[in-house]
This record gives sequence, C-alpha cells and structure tokens, in this order.
Amino acid sequence: MYLNRHAPHGTIYGHEGLEVVLVGAAFDQDVSMAFIGDGVFQLKKEQNTSAIETKNFSAAYRALKDYDVTRLYVELESLTERGLTSEDLMPLTYEDEDDDYKEKSAIQLIDRASLGKLLEAQNVILNF
Repeated sequence: MYLNRHAPHGTIYGHEGLEVVLVGAAFDQDVSMAFIGDGVFQLKKEQNTSAIETKNFSAAYRALKDYDVTRLYVELESLTERGLTSEDLMPLTYEDEDDDYKEKSAIQLIDRASLGKLLEAQNVILNF
C-alpha cells in the first residue's frame, strides 16, 4: 500500500508518490493507495497551480484506472478536519469487469479505525 500524507504541492512527495504507484502498477504489483492528513488534498478536484508556478500533476490520477489501480482509500476524518467532503474530490472511476463492466468509484471513504486495521494487514507500506 502506498500511504499519501502530504499536500500535493510544496514538496515532491505527492508527485513522486504517484509516479512510484504508476511504475509499480505497470509491473503488475498489487497496488492500493491511502490518503490521510494533508494527503487528501492530492485528490481535490479543480486544482490550479498557476499562482505557485509549479506543475499540476493531478490530471495524472485519471491514468490509475488504466493501470488497474482501483482501490483509493480516503480517511474520512482527514477530509472533515480540512473542511472537505467527497464532493470535493476528483471523480476517479473504473470499469469493474467482475460486475458486467459497471463504472464504479475508485475512491472509498474509510474511517480512521478501519484504515488502521487495513494498514495493519499490509505486507509493505510505502510512505509519501
């Protein structure tokens, strides 16, 4: 699991984390991502980086479905603490081949306790 804890801009963590996820998924690794703390801002829709003159890499999240990365866990408490709701997040979807190719959301809201249990079950956690 890739754990995203930093805001998307101001450091390299967000961009580098996404790049590592895409590389891992390209090599058929079982990839899931979790977003906690300021990391939830990485999935905020309509990001505009023109004022800080940095590359806006948020559109690259749409490529996750092409790499079969369909499990994006967003900690509900982190969203709430930052004044965000699920409506503030990008509409990242995938087609579920096991369910007649129905379009489904890749983003799953998860409470802090459940995320903790999910993290405990992981063999490898990469922190970004």
